[in-house]
Amino acid sequence: MRLLLVEDDNHVAAALSAVLAKHGFQVTHARSGEEALQALVPEGNGFGVVLLDLGLPDQDGYEVCGKIRKRTSTPVIMVTARSDVRSRIHGLNLGADDYVVKPYDTGELLARIHAVSRRTAHEDPSTGGDSALLLGPVRIELPTRQVSVDGSAVQLTRKEFDLLALLAQRPGVVFRREQIISEVWRTSWEGTGRTLEVHVASLRSKLRMPALIETVRGVGYRLVAPAA
Repeated sequence: MRLLLVEDDNHVAAALSAVLAKHGFQVTHARSGEEALQALVPEGNGFGVVLLDLGLPDQDGYEVCGKIRKRTSTPVIMVTARSDVRSRIHGLNLGADDYVVKPYDTGELLARIHAVSRRTAHEDPSTGGDSALLLGPVRIELPTRQVSVDGSAVQLTRKEFDLLALLAQRPGVVFRREQIISEVWRTSWEGTGRTLEVHVASLRSKLRMPALIETVRGVGYRLVAPAA
C-alpha cells in the first residue's frame, strides 16, 4: 500500500518510514501541508492512507485535512499531541477517518491504518449491493453513496452517509450507541459518543426531517420510516 506521511520532523519521519516499510508500506514523505496537497494530485494519486501530523510549519493541520477531504476520499489519520475530546471531534468533523494521539504504540498505529483501509475498500461502489434504499421521500443510493430527498440531492460527509445507511437498512430497529460507534467509526474511543450526536444533528438538519432519526433515551437511535 502507498502511504503519504505528512510530518515536518525529518528524524521522526525517517524512523516511522523505516517501520512502515518493514510492514510492506511504500512511504512518501511530505514535510509541509502544501507538499502533501501537491502529492495528492490528481485524485489522491494512488495513496491508500494519509498519515497527517497536525503540527505543520506552513498551515494548520486541521486546515490541511479539510483541503484533503475536498480533493480526495483517501482516508486520513490525524496524528497529534492534542488529546482533548474537542480536538478529536473537530478533526473527525473535518473528515478525518481516525485519530492517533502521541505518544502512540506502533502496533496500534498499524492496526488503525489497516482498519481505515478495509473500510474504504468496503465503500467502493464496485463492490455492488442493492441499488437503493427508499424511505418515503428519501432515496439512498448505496453503490454511489448519493442521497436525495424528493429528488433533490443532499450532500453528506462520509460518516454522515455511513450513519444514515446503517440506520436505513433496518428501519424501526433501535441501534445502541456503542453499536453505531463500532460500525461507523470502528472504534470505542471515549468521547466518540459526542461525535455521534453531532452527526445525528447534522443529518436531521441536512435532510430537513428532524423526526427521521429518533433518539431512544439511554439506548441509542432508530430510523423512523416516513410515509411514502
